[in-house]
Amino acid sequence: MTRWPAKNQALLPVLGSVCQHVVMTLSQLSVPQVDASVDALWDAALPVLFDYIAIPAKSPAYAPNWAAEGHLADAVELIRSWCAENAPADANVVVHEIQGRTPLITIEVPAFGDPTSQDTVMLYGHLDKQPEMTGWRDGLGPWTPVLEGDRLYGRGGGDDGYSAFAIIGALNALRDAGGSHCRCVGLIEASEESGSVDLPAHLEQLGDFLGDISLVVCLDSCAADYDALWATTSLRGGVGIELRVDVLDRGMHSGLTSGAAPTSMRVLRQLLDRIEDPVTGRILLDGLHAEIPEGRIAEAHAAAATGVDVRNDIAYSGTTEAPHGSAADMLLATTWEPTLCYVGIDGVPSLAEAGNVLRPFTTLGLSFRLPPTVDCGEAAKLLIEVLSADPPSNATVTVTATKGGNGWNAPVTEPWLAEALTAASMSHFGRPAGGMGIGGGIPFMSMLGERYPDAQFLITGVLGPESNAHGPNEFLHLPTARKVTACAAHVIDAHARR
Repeated sequence: MTRWPAKNQALLPVLGSVCQHVVMTLSQLSVPQVDASVDALWDAALPVLFDYIAIPAKSPAYAPNWAAEGHLADAVELIRSWCAENAPADANVVVHEIQGRTPLITIEVPAFGDPTSQDTVMLYGHLDKQPEMTGWRDGLGPWTPVLEGDRLYGRGGGDDGYSAFAIIGALNALRDAGGSHCRCVGLIEASEESGSVDLPAHLEQLGDFLGDISLVVCLDSCAADYDALWATTSLRGGVGIELRVDVLDRGMHSGLTSGAAPTSMRVLRQLLDRIEDPVTGRILLDGLHAEIPEGRIAEAHAAAATGVDVRNDIAYSGTTEAPHGSAADMLLATTWEPTLCYVGIDGVPSLAEAGNVLRPFTTLGLSFRLPPTVDCGEAAKLLIEVLSADPPSNATVTVTATKGGNGWNAPVTEPWLAEALTAASMSHFGRPAGGMGIGGGIPFMSMLGERYPDAQFLITGVLGPESNAHGPNEFLHLPTARKVTACAAHVIDAHARR
């Protein structure tokens, strides 16, 4: 997306007046032809997407017996067969298998038309899913596809099952409209929701097959609204920590022991106060913070000026108050500030089974989100050091880093891509493209950023307001899926002519 420096913010209010000229000079594909091709493909693909949503293809982190259960294999075969049938005739669709690893689908499409280079475009998506989650409203469920108006409900449609259809749709539309593209390689993986744990092994095995990648189109991100093409410009990293405190060898009668023995929860509270302000939630360790680039600050203000406010899409319970501050402040807080969430607990019985017992231990699952430029390995070391030192009451404290991944900060956008994004968004949404950071992570982007430092990136997606990825009532907004597909066609064509 266009990286607007602070001095250019005054251009934003008048950008729309010049965008039609940009579309005319840069969008060489016939917009009606692209739309017609994309609409025809999506109309035909929709029943297959229904079938995909019905498959409980949970990511391996949530389905340890995934290989025996066969759901991931079913989803892979569904997507593979559809791609093989609907991809350009010269495409090669292959499923790569590694013992003990989830499969990877590759879609290789030779160059078409008259590209100006022999570079490669990589197009990325995934087909594994998050677990069910409770709270689905009546008539909906994770594995029950339901179409209501523009919304296709069910787990995985927007995150990220639509991506394979969008990849094929974009390339077909580009060709139908007389455009050009460099060699393209699509990757549809099956472990992204587990941190892309199996992807590095596949990439190593593929070797030189990937080629000289100069453009990455990732379809696994978010949209601030459904009225423009949104490019993700940064992603936070993350570290998972299991923090266990043992105070007794076994549970004991609370009336006979409390007062003479510490509780594991009290020790945990003291440890947690070392790393998080209990009132504001601010992370207290300087090593987990990073300086926010001026361009990203300006970008947040530009997005906020269009009406984007992340608080509008948060389901606060009852009288829970939203944090104070400007919409731009909230964007930066969710994309460039470190945070801590408490995502799991062991050692605590349910209320129905809880007796008057001083429990021997408590384990907390801590999920830290890190600024895009903070190294997750260094962050894990710091957390282990701070939480392990000088345990309160000399309790037994065990700190384990369970998983982690680095964030990603987009390189400076080249003029051809900035212009192509504007032209594509104006052509299919009628509004200039927007850009902002995202608080979540896509592990593959960090891998690619290190491996291809000179590449340009379009990280985009369909997860807009209320789509609730990973949660109950998740849905795919179908008009946005169609428009993002069409926009991708324009960007890939512009890359071939740059």
